[in-house]
Amino acid sequence: MKRKVLVFVFLVFGVLSFGNGKGISSNENQRIENLSSLAKIWGFLKYYHPNVARGNFNWDEQLIMMIPKVEGAKNREDLSKIYLDWITSLGVVKECRSCQNISGKSYFDKNFDLSWMDNLAVFTPELSRKLRYIEENRAQSNSFYVTKSPRENVEVRNESKYKDFEYPEKNYRLLSLFKYWNTIEYFFPYKYLTDQKWSTVLEEMIPRFEKVNNATEYQLVLLETVIKIDDTHASLYTNKNFEFFGKKYIPAFSNVIENKVVIVGIYNDSLARINDIRKGDIIEEIDGVNALEIMADRKKYVNGSNSNTKAKNYNYQLFNGSTDSVKVKIRRDNDFVLKTVKRYKGSDLKSNLSRTKEKFNLDANNIGYINLANIEANDQEEIMDKLKSTKALIIDLRNYPPLMPYRIARRLSFESKEYVKCLAPDLKYPGRFFWKKSLVIEPLKKSYYRGKVVLLVNEETQSRAEFVTMLLQAGDNVTTIGSQTAAADGDVSRFEFSGFVTAISGLGVFYPDGTETQRKGVKIDIEVRPTVKGIQEGKDEVLEKAKEYLVTEKS
Repeated sequence: MKRKVLVFVFLVFGVLSFGNGKGISSNENQRIENLSSLAKIWGFLKYYHPNVARGNFNWDEQLIMMIPKVEGAKNREDLSKIYLDWITSLGVVKECRSCQNISGKSYFDKNFDLSWMDNLAVFTPELSRKLRYIEENRAQSNSFYVTKSPRENVEVRNESKYKDFEYPEKNYRLLSLFKYWNTIEYFFPYKYLTDQKWSTVLEEMIPRFEKVNNATEYQLVLLETVIKIDDTHASLYTNKNFEFFGKKYIPAFSNVIENKVVIVGIYNDSLARINDIRKGDIIEEIDGVNALEIMADRKKYVNGSNSNTKAKNYNYQLFNGSTDSVKVKIRRDNDFVLKTVKRYKGSDLKSNLSRTKEKFNLDANNIGYINLANIEANDQEEIMDKLKSTKALIIDLRNYPPLMPYRIARRLSFESKEYVKCLAPDLKYPGRFFWKKSLVIEPLKKSYYRGKVVLLVNEETQSRAEFVTMLLQAGDNVTTIGSQTAAADGDVSRFEFSGFVTAISGLGVFYPDGTETQRKGVKIDIEVRPTVKGIQEGKDEVLEKAKEYLVTEKS
């Protein structure tokens, strides 16, 4: 009998506490749903209502004023009346004849969705009609809050500057969330590609932002929100480093190779020797915890458009700290070694990464090699003239080129070719993106390079490097060898919200055939990844594969 009573009590308690699957009461669900609707309406009015978009109101303070009103609404009628009264207070929205004329623009609408306005479970028909009216008669003058760069990616402006906001009070924390959410909602060209549907982020994160207890927890939840857009350009720059991660480094860096955390590079040779840490060392444990388990636990804090890029970016989450040293268990030559590795300030490391300063060379097989990281604009003709009679060219893009090598690219094609097309935000219809005119490379026929060309890429190939890869891939005899790139293509848009700075890929970048580069990276013809054995032996396996391919490939 007691067993039955206990089971009954547990079931009743489960229904009361966990019946909605989240352990939240119906009243709390209603409150969070109300706040989520406020975030959406506040952002919509910010960019669409002509009087608000002109900057006629302190829009942050308007949100702070609305939060307690909205939290207290018990049903859709109460909630809708609050919003209708608010909209009325903002002034008359005049009819906009030009708003109906959107012909001439080729829209890409995978990001665009205002269907939440028509949710009659949340809003009354009257409010839905009012919101749709504002959409149809939206602001057409220059927005107070957003503009475009010369490249047409969005620039956020005139946001209130907040000092000492490492841990503001609850409603201002919600302001940060709502401001960031709406910036992504309307101006991130790759919103439709995020793993988590962006519309679900608000209801998940509102209670998280409310419940944080200190500055570190708050900044971590900010970081977690930024990471959700799955963009390698997306990171969070705060006024102080996270205490959670620390700001001291070991004198080496890692990557994930063959599902192992492996030291792949040295920041400082002498400090690495002092600590006896070497390239090819496999890191089994860090402070007694399995390295792969640490990665899994901290995944939500690591930026990257794909797992290949995240693997590189885990380095800081694994080894950083505030203490002067860290204990690591290393596997080396099939032996396990437990050692204490010192941590250093970044300034003390005085990085001497062994990156060659060589611009180009020629090997015994008459194959030329160009390192794009080291060339300057005026080097291009000289290098191509010296290598014009080679059997083939290898162009290394496992770096960040300082320029767009148009003078090289023009020699690789015999005819004009499109190499990329881009999406730009329509600031007169926020949330919509339009196709810009495709970019074309014009050939330099008199200097046409007739040999084969191989491009080398990996996770270091990011942003401009990916754009350069697409430019060079338009050549006639080009093969791309390597592994998945960072998949963050498009000019960076940086913006500040509530005292913190972050960034997004501000333009959408696609191949001429419409193939996406975001999340995927550039197209690769032959996939080659480094191996643990190759790293331990000091080999560049990607370069070796390229040379092997060119030597054995028939003309």
